[in-house]
Amino acid sequence: MYDVLIIGAGMSGLAAGIRLAYFNKKVCILEKHYRPGGLNSYYNYKGYRLDVGLHAMTNYAPKGKKGAPLTKLLKQLKLKHHDFGLCEQTGSAISFPNVTLNFSNDLKLLENEIFEKFPDQIDNFKNFCHQIKEFNDVDLSIKSVSARDTVSSFITNPLLVEMLFCPLSFYGSARENDMDFEQFVTMFKSIFFEGFSRPLEGVRKIIKCLLNKYSECGGELRLKTGVKAININSSSKGGEYVCSVDLENGERIEAKKVISTIGYVETMQLVDPGIIKGQIGNLSFVEMIYILNKRPNELGIDKTIVFYNDSEKFLYRKPDNFVDVDSGVICCPTNFQFSSVPQDSIIRTTHIANFSLWNNLSPKEYFENKKMWMEKSLQKLSTIIPDFSSSIYERDMFTPKTISKFTGHLHGSVYGSPHKHKNGITHIKNLFICGTDQGFMGITGAMLSGISIANLHAML
Repeated sequence: MYDVLIIGAGMSGLAAGIRLAYFNKKVCILEKHYRPGGLNSYYNYKGYRLDVGLHAMTNYAPKGKKGAPLTKLLKQLKLKHHDFGLCEQTGSAISFPNVTLNFSNDLKLLENEIFEKFPDQIDNFKNFCHQIKEFNDVDLSIKSVSARDTVSSFITNPLLVEMLFCPLSFYGSARENDMDFEQFVTMFKSIFFEGFSRPLEGVRKIIKCLLNKYSECGGELRLKTGVKAININSSSKGGEYVCSVDLENGERIEAKKVISTIGYVETMQLVDPGIIKGQIGNLSFVEMIYILNKRPNELGIDKTIVFYNDSEKFLYRKPDNFVDVDSGVICCPTNFQFSSVPQDSIIRTTHIANFSLWNNLSPKEYFENKKMWMEKSLQKLSTIIPDFSSSIYERDMFTPKTISKFTGHLHGSVYGSPHKHKNGITHIKNLFICGTDQGFMGITGAMLSGISIANLHAML
């Protein structure tokens, strides 16, 4: 009998496990794949070790900065600032037709950019930033309100509103063309107030650090151990309780409490197979990974990340076609302030995609469409940044079908359901949700989600 079973060894599951194991809880993390990390992991391709998920870690904070999410995270997990080996970005941009806003980990740069390109909005923007600083976005009782409506009440230029939504949506919104305002605030703080960083070794540095701490605290991790069913009993005191979990290998194990990180809808399907409870997200993505024979800055590409949109209206929704290349994210993992030169030179690009179309292809059609859409993406990128196609040495691509296969998220919905369970509570007394469908986004947010649910619901 375990005190707590955790389903999923992503960032939130590992963080919850560390927190519980540190306080001597008998805890076991169950992961169906051979490698932990969940949405933020890595894989081997032709001798290269490539990250998935992580472009950059948001919520950067220098060592000792009081009150910062990263500082709180490290304290809760008993880690040191240097354990993650984070290096700040060189600078990023939001690129729309005829207007580009540069930003960095210093908010002053974005303020100066807005003053130069939207001079009539600078006072509105500063007032908006003040309101964001005062807003308590971690209050789990906050009612959902539209971010678009709220932001537009401060920022009166529609183009500037669209530009601010672009990076925040790509980096965490499960809702089409909008997000909850508290989530907008969280993402705004994490990207513009705090900013981007990355370890030289990529996401595997963070995963290795978490695994070492979890093992050091005495936690148990079982890889290649998928969960087949969550079994429920009714209590004489009223309500339903998890009594055991069935594994895909036929084993049955018991626990006093269960924390699931795999999504609310996906978790409820383990309780009631075949029954959809909750709303499945529509938003999935493709990602193209290009390995180059030159550094991006040698090709005139000096930004860490470019969020782009090729019209004044940003459409963040499931596209009618396989991929929407009219907007996207371009990331150069080598363009951080590293103290040594990264081994590989890579550019990663991300676009919104249609899961249903990708999922219904034959193997031959799937291969042909991957090749075609990589070319369409490269053509579009050449209008946003200097053309790097002649410097491509190797390339790879993953689709919504890949995401669904390796994460278990229905429809390949990277950010889960549009409806979040902020307090982590389900209708089953000892079953809790953390991670994507609790509503905390990004790597830092995911780990804080695991910590908060462990602290709130699994310590007693």
